[in-house]
Amino acid sequence: MIAFVSGPVAALAPTTAVIEVGGIGMAVQCAPRTLATLRIGEQAKLATSLVVREDSLTLYGFTDDDERQVFELLQTASGVGPRLAQAMLAVHTPDVLRIAVASGDEKTLTAVPGIGKRGAQKLLLELKDRLGEPLGAHGASRGVGSAVTASWRDQLHAALIGLGYATREADEAVTAVAPQAEASSGEPQIGALLRAALQTLNRTR
Repeated sequence: MIAFVSGPVAALAPTTAVIEVGGIGMAVQCAPRTLATLRIGEQAKLATSLVVREDSLTLYGFTDDDERQVFELLQTASGVGPRLAQAMLAVHTPDVLRIAVASGDEKTLTAVPGIGKRGAQKLLLELKDRLGEPLGAHGASRGVGSAVTASWRDQLHAALIGLGYATREADEAVTAVAPQAEASSGEPQIGALLRAALQTLNRTR
């Protein structure tokens, strides 16, 4: 298993980062929030999970070891493949998912594209006791992380573009959640802002 990749960022695409490792470009599938922390030419270190299929080898990348672990645990539920697991982590942080599962919160899970009410109910049953307790602030500092941190506006904008929204829609959503971000006493939580932005976009569509 490839536990992590480290090196300069050679290229970025809406769903992929290419990290140069020993002269080889490693294509890593990443959620928008992870991609938003990367800059071409800058050093980065991503925790990774290799998904092996009969006709493909796909490397998924994460900001830290906790995200990778949750990504892998999510796939132990029936019907959850790597793409859906990554989509869940694109919308929610690991701790938000832990809290949702522990509290039986269907609404949080149905905020993820591709998960309906029935699917959320099934996931709550299957994932119960699998994800563990929320790590809180300590969890955020664990893992390999990235050398670059973008502003919350850049991260949120990149996340929305990565989810398929137009630039104009992303701009409007960022503006709409700005008061919430500026009211935060510490560093704004991108996961919470992304959920709020998605709710704003869903209301306007």
